[in-house]
Amino acid sequence: MARVTYLDRRGATYYARLDIPLDLVAHYGTTTRKKSLQTKDENEAKRRLWPVIESWRAEFDEVRSRRELTPEDKATAVWQHYEATLESYDRKQRAMPTPEDQDAELQSLYRRIDLGEITSDDFFGMINAYTDFELMLRARTDDANLRSRRLAALKRALASGDNKLIASAAKDFVAKHKLLVDEGSDEYRELCVLMTRAEIEGLQRTLERDGGDFTGAPKDPIVKPASGIAREAAAPGQTIMELFEIYARENPNQIKSDTLAQARRDVGLFVDHVGSTFPVHRIDKKAVREWKALLLQYPVKATETRVFAGMKIAQIVKHNEIVKKPTISAPTVNRHLSGFSAFCTWLTNHGYLSANPAADMFLKKSKEKTTKPFTVDEMNILFNSPFFTGCQNDDAPRFWSKPGNVLIRDHRFWVPLIMLFSGARPAEIAQLGIDDVREDRGHWIMHITTEGDGDKSVKTAGSMRVVPVHPELVKLGLLKYHTTLKKLEEKRLFPLAERNERGQMIATFSRDFPRYLTKIGLKEGRGLSLYSFRHGAADALRRAGFLDEQFGFILGHTSGTMTQRYGTLPQGMLEQRVELINSIAYPGLLIDHLKVSDGVEEAA
Repeated sequence: MARVTYLDRRGATYYARLDIPLDLVAHYGTTTRKKSLQTKDENEAKRRLWPVIESWRAEFDEVRSRRELTPEDKATAVWQHYEATLESYDRKQRAMPTPEDQDAELQSLYRRIDLGEITSDDFFGMINAYTDFELMLRARTDDANLRSRRLAALKRALASGDNKLIASAAKDFVAKHKLLVDEGSDEYRELCVLMTRAEIEGLQRTLERDGGDFTGAPKDPIVKPASGIAREAAAPGQTIMELFEIYARENPNQIKSDTLAQARRDVGLFVDHVGSTFPVHRIDKKAVREWKALLLQYPVKATETRVFAGMKIAQIVKHNEIVKKPTISAPTVNRHLSGFSAFCTWLTNHGYLSANPAADMFLKKSKEKTTKPFTVDEMNILFNSPFFTGCQNDDAPRFWSKPGNVLIRDHRFWVPLIMLFSGARPAEIAQLGIDDVREDRGHWIMHITTEGDGDKSVKTAGSMRVVPVHPELVKLGLLKYHTTLKKLEEKRLFPLAERNERGQMIATFSRDFPRYLTKIGLKEGRGLSLYSFRHGAADALRRAGFLDEQFGFILGHTSGTMTQRYGTLPQGMLEQRVELINSIAYPGLLIDHLKVSDGVEEAA
C-alpha cells in the first residue's frame, strides 16, 4: 500500500499538503497547498485529511474548466441564444391580448361611460381610460417595432464591433458554464460576435412569424444545433467523492476500515482521471475502460515518487514512458477495480446508475504460482544467516545481514518458524494471546481466534481454528518463551508485534523479510517471501500422504469446522489435528542451533 503522502506535521500539529498540478502552478504562483488540520492526533488528522484533499482537487478541476472556452462551448452558446430568442418571442406572443380580450376591454369602456364613470368633464380620466385600450390594440405592433429596432441595432453593432447590446447574455453564459473568460480578451469578443449573429437570426425568424411564416430556418452557417455535449458538472452534494462518503458511512458490506480507506483511494484515482466535478450518472463502460487502460500502465508507488509529483494519472502514465518505472501488477489493477466496483454496485442499487459499469472489467487471474516454498538447502542457508544466529543491530533491517552478537528472538524470530511447522498465516501468529497457547488433554495447542483480549482479526470466519504445537517448536523453546511471557504478565505472546495504519499485523516485517532474503542471495525477483513457509507446510503435508481436502482446515481454508468458536473440541478431532501437524517434516533441515533458553532478555 502507498503510505499517506498528503500528511505533514509541524511541531505537534498535523497539516494537509498537496502538490499543485504542474499545469496550474502558474495560475496559483506556488507549487504546494497546505492547511492546518487543527489536531495533534494522527488518527483524527487522517480522518480530516481526505475531505481537504478532495476539496482542493475539486478546486483544481474547476480552475481547469474555467481556463478553456472550447469550440463545443461556442457552438452551444450560439444555439442556446438563438433558441432563447425564439422562446422569448413565443412567450410574449402567448401573453399578448387576443381579439376577444380587446373586445371585452372596449365593452368595459362603454359600460363605464354609460354609468358616468368616464365623462368629458374629466379630461385626464378619459385619456387614461382610453390609453389602456390603445396600448392593448398596439401591443403586437409595438413589440414588433422594438424587435425591428433591436435587430437593426445589433447589425450596426456587429459591423462596428460594439458588444454592449449582447454583453449581458454573454456574461450569463460564461457564469452558467463556469468559464474563465476575460471581458477584454479575444475569446470574449469572439463569443459576443457569435451570440450577436445568433440573436440576429432569431429576431429575423420572429419577424417572419409575425406574418404567419413559421417555416424559416437560420441562414447564417454558424447557427445550427450544437453537436457536442455541453460541459456538465455534478450538482452540489452529488460529486463522486461526496456520494462515496455517504457510501462509506452506510458501509453496506460492513468492510473493515482499512479496506474502506483503500476503496476511497481507488475511487479517488478514478476521479483523478475523469475530474472531481464529473457527474455520477455519466460513469459508463467507456470511462471505466479508459481508466483501466491507464491503470495497466500506472507505475508502482506513483504517489510516492518525486518525478510524478503534481501530475494526474494520465500525465503520470505519459511521463513514465520516459522514466520507465515498473508498473503495477494485474492483481493490483484488479484491487483498484474491486474497490471501485463495490461503490458502483451501491450507486446502482440507489438509482444513480442503471448498471454497474465496472462489472466484467476484471483481468483474468494467472494460475501460475508466484510464491514458492523454500527448499531445505535454502532454509539451512537462511537459518544459519545473521538474522537467526546474530546480527549487528535488530532495529535497522540494513544491519540484519551483517554478523554480530545481537539475537533477534521476538515475533520476527518465531513467526517464520511457527509458520513452517503449522502453515498458519503470519498475522494469525503475531496476534496470539498468551491464553491462546495452552495445554488441552495432554497436547499443547494454538487457538487462532478473534476471541479474547486485544485487537484480533482473521481472514474469514472459517479461519478460526485449533492448531497443535509441533514438537520441533517445543524443542526450539516456544513453550519456554511462552512461560517467560506469562510470568511477565504479558497479555500477548508477541507484545512487540504491531499493526500498520491500515490495521495489518506485522506488515513492515512482511515487507522487510523478502528484502533480507535478497541481501543474503536467496531471492532474485519474485518467488520467496514470508508466505513461502506456509507453502512449505502445505507441501510437507502432501509429502506425508494427505490430500489437500484432508488438511485444508488446518491451514484455515475451510469454514464450518466446529472450531470457529472453540468450545469443547472432541478428543478424536484433536488427535486428528495432532497427527496432521506432527507429520510436517523437512528431512535434512538443521535448526537445533536455534534453541532458545528461558532467559527473560530473549523474550523481551
